[in-house]
Amino acid sequence: MFLQPDVIALPVFAVVMLIAAFEDFRRLVIPNLLPLVLCVAWPLHFAAAPSLVGALSAIGCALAVFIVGAALFSRGFLGGGDVKLLTAATLWAGAPGTPSLLVLTGVLGGVLTLFLLMPFGAQLAEASRAFLGPSAISANHDTAKSVPYGVAIAGAGLIVILSPHFG
Repeated sequence: MFLQPDVIALPVFAVVMLIAAFEDFRRLVIPNLLPLVLCVAWPLHFAAAPSLVGALSAIGCALAVFIVGAALFSRGFLGGGDVKLLTAATLWAGAPGTPSLLVLTGVLGGVLTLFLLMPFGAQLAEASRAFLGPSAISANHDTAKSVPYGVAIAGAGLIVILSPHFG
């Protein structure tokens, strides 16, 4: 009996997204290796239901998200790691899942932002960063105004990509 490609791809996706969320919350950085792993593993996910139109539309959506994300990055609205992670998640979501991914990312990001604006949320974020050890956040980085959007991207990606596989 042969393994289905998604048996390998989906756990890789889930683990990478969880690591990205953790690292972004802890250090406000998403390591470049994580979106790269997602892009390299995507063909395994795609092989579960191959279609030329599906592949081209997924790549097109990811390219569009990257272009808009790069423009937002150049204006200081998003971090570079957030743009790369969202682009990789869009590749996995494909054209049918992209609107859900983007809307859910926005909703989760808004909820996370509101939580971090509350005194309890800000204290919890600072305490967890101190508890988790040296965070390597640069000294000139204002953590009070930063939102670890990778948490929202990872949450939305996990919901949108994994939910069809759980019925």
